[in-house]
Amino acid sequence: MPKTVASIGASLPLLFLKEGKTFIAYSPALDLSASGSTMAKAKKSFELTIKLFFEELVKQGSLEEVLRDMGWSKQDKEWQSPIEIQKTTIVDFRMPVAA
Repeated sequence: MPKTVASIGASLPLLFLKEGKTFIAYSPALDLSASGSTMAKAKKSFELTIKLFFEELVKQGSLEEVLRDMGWSKQDKEWQSPIEIQKTTIVDFRMPVAA
C-alpha cells in the first residue's frame, strides 16, 4: 500500500519570458521552467511540472535535501522559499561577436 503524504498549500512568484512565439514560465525559487504557446498554457504546463517535480522528490526521499540545497528553510514546520529582494534589475555587459 502506498505511503500517504500530507500536503500544504504554497505560492511561488513566476517570471514569464517570451522566446519567439513561445512563452516560458520560470520560478527562480525552484529553478524550474515550462513553456506554452500562450502565458496561460505556460502557467498550466508549469503547474504540471511542479507537481511532477515534488512527486519525484517525495518518491526518492530527497525533498528536504533538495529544498535546502536550493536555499529553502523550514520555519515552524513549514518550508519557506528564498526571499525575493528585488523584482528586476538591468545588468549591462559586453558580448563578443564575430568580426
